[in-house]
Amino acid sequence: MAYDITLIPGDGTGPELAEATRKCIDGTGVKVNWDVQECGIEVIEAQGKIPDGVFASVRANRVALKAPITTPIGKGFRSVNVALRQELGLYACVRPCKTYKGVRSYFDKTNVDLVIVRENTEDLYAGVEFQAGDAKTSELISFINAASTGKKIKSGLTTTGVSIKPISVEGTRNISRYAFDYAVKFGRKSVTSISKANIMKFTDGLWYDETRAVATAFGAKYEDSKLATGVKAEPTLADKAGTAAAITYIERLVDNMCMQLVQKPENYDVLVMGNLYGDILSDLCAGLVGGLGVAPGANIGPDSAIFEATHGSAPKYKGQNKVNPTALILSGKLMLEHLGEAAAAAKLERAVASIIEEGKYVTYDMKADRNDPTAVGTREMAEAICKRMAELG
Repeated sequence: MAYDITLIPGDGTGPELAEATRKCIDGTGVKVNWDVQECGIEVIEAQGKIPDGVFASVRANRVALKAPITTPIGKGFRSVNVALRQELGLYACVRPCKTYKGVRSYFDKTNVDLVIVRENTEDLYAGVEFQAGDAKTSELISFINAASTGKKIKSGLTTTGVSIKPISVEGTRNISRYAFDYAVKFGRKSVTSISKANIMKFTDGLWYDETRAVATAFGAKYEDSKLATGVKAEPTLADKAGTAAAITYIERLVDNMCMQLVQKPENYDVLVMGNLYGDILSDLCAGLVGGLGVAPGANIGPDSAIFEATHGSAPKYKGQNKVNPTALILSGKLMLEHLGEAAAAAKLERAVASIIEEGKYVTYDMKADRNDPTAVGTREMAEAICKRMAELG
């Protein structure tokens, strides 16, 4: 059986990373028909949008591998990543952060193995914004100030920008279910819900109410038994009660979670949170294991999924066969798991881990000395991984 998979090469160093990853996926023995769709910054700027063919391809194939795409800071179009997630309903962002021997990190003696599960569609990243000086913004501020909440925006009507933070019952329960399903599927020990409910009581407070309801419905154990008091299990999940009995449900405020992760990351497992906190903490967790160069990612919805590296396109290195392909290759590993090709995924990860630990056929950034002349290129590292897979059998 061959899988039809959309391949988005991106721009900058993206095409080099995409080719290296395609080589490694093919090297597992899994048969793939690659449907290449161009969606780099040049294409998007020329068309003024993401090409319709990209969406059509992902919808048809249901699975895509995407290399990095440049997003201008402070100008031009909004993030391509955000647009793809919102248009395709990819509500769950999954970012594993795992220690691999041979990767330099301040935490290289700690066995970090965390999975960020981030809600993708709501929160401050929903893009509901009002520009300072716009008449509608002034009207909105006046409405808020006249409301009977006791809270007012005290700055000027024409000098204030406003962003709206929507958090819904449906969105929170969807991502919480995904986090618990993931924990059950992969034998994880705990799910930690992260919020700032002591300050934002009607949004982050709702978040905790709903993650507790899902935890109760799954039959999870509460770290703090007081949290379970008065929680009503979600009726639609009643049939799953007891499936997560070995999983502990934990709650942490986001600022405390940052400290906990720096001090004792080994105490945590699956972390579920909203969009903004997820963006920040996923980079923090990547830093624990050596950086974005070894941090894979997946964005998953009910009908399709996109797998991608979490770093940028590094256009200054374009065409130099220099950048580290590990993050996108490990994203390919997540893709194989998603397809049900567990054995191929495990083989690929073993080969990547072996090459990194050996330290011979790795890119310059993975050497102890970044000027080490024995560093190999993007293509050569991928070839070494393929060779190692063949040796591992």
